[in-house]
Order: sequence, then structure tokens, then C-alpha cells
Amino acid sequence: MRNPLAALCALGLAAAHFAAADPAHAQPAHAIAMQGEPALPDDFKTLPYANPDAPQGGTMRYCVFGNFDNLNPVIVRGALTTARGIWFDKEFGNLVFEPLMQRSPDEPFTMYGLIAKTIETDDARSYVEFQLDPDAKFSDGQPIRPEDVLFTVRMLREYGRPIYANWLRPAVKIEKVGKNGVRFTFDKTADRETPLLIAGLPVLPEHAFDEKTFDKTTLKPVIGSGPYVIADVKPGREITYKKNPDYWAKDRPIRKGVFNYDTIVIDYYRDSNAQFEAFKKGNCYVYLEGDPGHWRTAYDFPAVKDGRVIKETFETGAPANMLAFVFNTRKPIFADRKVRKALSMLFDFEWANKTLYYGAYQRTGSFFQNSELSALGRPASDKEKALLAPYPGDVDPDVMNGTYAPTVTDGSGSDRKVLRAALKAFEDAGYSFKGRQLVGPNGNPMTFEIMVQSSSQAKMAEAYTRTLGRLGIAATVRLVDDSQYQARKDAFDYDMIIGAYSASLSPGAEQSYRWGSRAKDINGSFNYAGASDPALDDMINKIVTTRSREDFVAAVRAYDRLLISGYYVVPLFHLPEQRLARWAFIKPPQTTPLYGYQLPTFWRDPQ
Repeated sequence: MRNPLAALCALGLAAAHFAAADPAHAQPAHAIAMQGEPALPDDFKTLPYANPDAPQGGTMRYCVFGNFDNLNPVIVRGALTTARGIWFDKEFGNLVFEPLMQRSPDEPFTMYGLIAKTIETDDARSYVEFQLDPDAKFSDGQPIRPEDVLFTVRMLREYGRPIYANWLRPAVKIEKVGKNGVRFTFDKTADRETPLLIAGLPVLPEHAFDEKTFDKTTLKPVIGSGPYVIADVKPGREITYKKNPDYWAKDRPIRKGVFNYDTIVIDYYRDSNAQFEAFKKGNCYVYLEGDPGHWRTAYDFPAVKDGRVIKETFETGAPANMLAFVFNTRKPIFADRKVRKALSMLFDFEWANKTLYYGAYQRTGSFFQNSELSALGRPASDKEKALLAPYPGDVDPDVMNGTYAPTVTDGSGSDRKVLRAALKAFEDAGYSFKGRQLVGPNGNPMTFEIMVQSSSQAKMAEAYTRTLGRLGIAATVRLVDDSQYQARKDAFDYDMIIGAYSASLSPGAEQSYRWGSRAKDINGSFNYAGASDPALDDMINKIVTTRSREDFVAAVRAYDRLLISGYYVVPLFHLPEQRLARWAFIKPPQTTPLYGYQLPTFWRDPQ
């Protein structure tokens, strides 16, 4: 399979020079990139990572962990219990609802026309105008109109998840233009990413929703414009999608070799062991593996031995995700950065990796690890130093000069050298030993709870508490059910959780929702750590407003240095590649895009 890093190099990521443009003379385009130009021309015939000759037909069965009680994927209620596949599903694709434009997983951040045939914006990106494809239709045959876009915006602003309102916030004027056009005019809070975020919004059919009940969860099949319709719903257990034979975009280049099955069934399991047993029995056809111990020991069943099940790894050019213990800095015990730094020294990765995970993981130290955006191992450039100059002391010297690395132990599970260094760090923060307890400046013992939602998370947390206990820190692990976990997480009612921060080659506005001051007190936001730092806010603003790739990379690296030095998390580990098991009759294309395998491009062998 092609190395996806080659695709990145081919994009010409050097700084793009934009000439001043009069909005009246801006030209509609088939695509838009965050920086530079789209990789594919307006007359492209197929996506480079899809097989346009992929066989069509058959059934795909997916198995997932959890349950569902909602088919409206954009409302706050039931946000994490919405049936998979309907919308914004990074694994299974958008089966029912579609965006105005489709993001390419083979480029850092480029959107190509879908419901919107063209996009127009000016040099300042002070507005964006979409011309809808006149052939675009919903699954009931009704045309997609500008009025549907306007309806969608109203619903997202009033009832949608906070992230949608955040994307739409700069749009101060939204209007129909001509027969098929919609124009969004932005205020000064907009940035270069805003048109791309708007392009990624779904389009909902105004005629198929009741505004009075829009915010209520529903199990009534919804109408969208995507390649599939909802054929059957078994609440909490199974949802079945059937391909729409009259799908309006089935012959478009953006859809060639994508969504190749006639039927997709998604089965839900309340237990991860039962989920894997279903895969072993052939009740589902792919298994996305994230546990290296499981990858090594669980695949000794006959179907693997005789080749009916294939274990496969995929390279990806994307940064590694940040899996970490997350401090809730809203809690007084974690308010001091010195304390967080000391605690971050006490996760014994070397012991855990060797003892629990067969040595399969690599330690994570950066929020953009394994990419050019990472500050790890790189001294700050002059551009970065200039960006960080207004915030002296916010970046640790070793992080600034590129010598920082997460603490390394001898793997014994009780590295005295590391324990002594951590104790010294606690003493610098005003802590001391009394009896067998570590006691803070207020005289209270250090104790906190790690809230987890699965046995695998509990195993990681217990490995951490094992070392903490050696310094007299009484950390406990609490495993709670999904509903309680979600409610407490949304209300920031925890001391520490295990969080996973996805990473991309084009971080943008979503960072404000994760680390921005405005998101700190918004229940349900992804600012799990409670970060509120003018330096982070400033750097996020730089990331989303810079024009050249060179300046963008400098801004992200400076941002990475601030996050690392803030010790908001205890970084854990990542796998160096993607791992997938599949039944042999499910086939992937030969080319892997920049962001890794794409399940919607797989197909079922008709033989």
C-alpha cells in the first residue's frame, strides 16, 4: 500500500500567496483548502484512494459497543446515544445525512463539492457562498433547496450541539442568493477555517421535521440525502441501512468506489467481549483493534488459522492521538501546575507497556506526535519564540529547547530515582510526607478519584494508582456505567478521567472547544481539563488565521509547547499503526489515504 506520507508531500504545502481580491470578482470553485490549493482538479474522475471498479452489493455487518435511543444526530439530547452511521461517523461514513462539501482524508484539510456544487469566498474569507447542485435530492425525492440550508442553520443554532453553534457564530447574515445559492456573511470573529467548517455542516430537510419537536430524541427513521435510508430499527440493539437505488450522487466522482454495499447492519453490544465473540462467529465482518494484548492473544481461533479472517496493519500520515489521564484543573487539588507536573512523572509507562501491553505501544509526549506539527524533539524556531514572547515562563525551558520527554523509568515498577525526583517536585509545590501520606500545604492528604467507563480504562488507571501509592497518594478508581459517566463528564463532575484527543494535520476551531477559555464553563464541552489561559487562546487564534503553511506550523508547534508545559494531562501511549481484523471476503482498496484506512471504500467480494 502506498505510504500516505507521500500524499502529503505531493500537496505542495509551501506557503500560498493570496492576491488581494475584490469579492465581486471572486470565482466559484469546486473545492477549498485550509492552506494552499486543493490537490484534485475540478475535472477529477475519482478519489485517489478509492477503487472506482469496486464490486457493488452484498451486506456489511458492523459490531459496536454501547446502545442507542436517538436517530436525530445533531441535537444535544442523546448526543452520544445516537445510532451510528447516520451522520458525522468517522468510521462508517455519513450514510443518511450529507454535508454541503465532503472532506478528503487524503489531504490535511480540503473540502470538495457535494450538495454544494461550488464554493465562493474572497481573499479575506469574509463570506462564503455555496451554489447547490440542482440535481441534489433527499431520499424521498424532494429537491434540496437553499431553504433547507437556512432551516438547518436555525435548528443547529437553537437545538444543536454546542460545536455547531460555535462554527456558526461568526455568520451574522445568511441569505438565499438566486435560485440555488446560499451566502454566509461573517463578522470579524471569523477566520480562515470558518468557510470550511460551514461547508462541513449537514443539510436537513425542512419538510420532514417539526420545529416544535426538533429537540426531542426520536426513533422514527429520518430522511436525509445520503446513499442509504434507514430500513429497520431495533432500539438499542440494531439498525439496518439499505442503499437508496435513486441516490442522487451515486455517479459523482466524489462517490465512485465509496459506499459499495447494498445493506449495512450495525449491531450493538453491551459487552466488549460479546462484541468480539460476534466477530469470531462471523456475525460482523470487521473488528477495529486498539488493544495490543488482545491483538496478540485473542486471534488464535480457526478462521484466522485457515485464512478466512485476516489481521492487517495500515500506515497513517496523521499525528498520533493523545490518550491521557486528564486533570480537572477546576478542582483545587489540581490547580497548581507544579502539582500536575509532579503527578505526570508517576505513570510508569515502561512497566505498563512491558507487563500489560506486550511492548506494543510507544509513549506519547506531544499533542501532534509523529508529524511536522509536533514540538517534541525540536527547539523552538524564531517564529515560535516571537509568538511565545508575550508569555514568558509559560513554556518550560526543556520544552522550548526541544529536550523535553516524558519521564522514563527502569521498567521495574518502582524506580527509586523517579520516585525521589517526583517527591522533590511535590516538596517544591509545598507538599510533605506525614506518616505514610503525602500532605498538601493545607494539611490535607492528597487523594483523588479517577473515573473510568470500561475495564480496559480501569486497568490503565490501576497501573497509575499503583505507583502513586508508593508516594502516599491515595488515588482510587471508579468504574461507572455509560449514562452516569456521560452525565458526570458533561457537568465536569470528576477529579480525573481518561480522555482521548484526536489529532489532525489541520487543527483549527475545534481546539477552542477543547482548550479555549470560553469552553471552560460550557457543560458538555470538550474542555475536560478546565483550561483557561490567554496564551492558549492567542495561539488558537493564530492557528486559525494564519495563511501560509510555514506560519501555521510555527503556530501549532508553539501551541503544542504551551499544552505540554501546562501539564493538563498525563500522556499515555499510542500504537504506531492502525490495526484491523476482517473476514477475507471484505476487501480494502490498494491505496491508503493520508489519514488511514476508510471503511466506506471497502467492498464485499461477490465470489
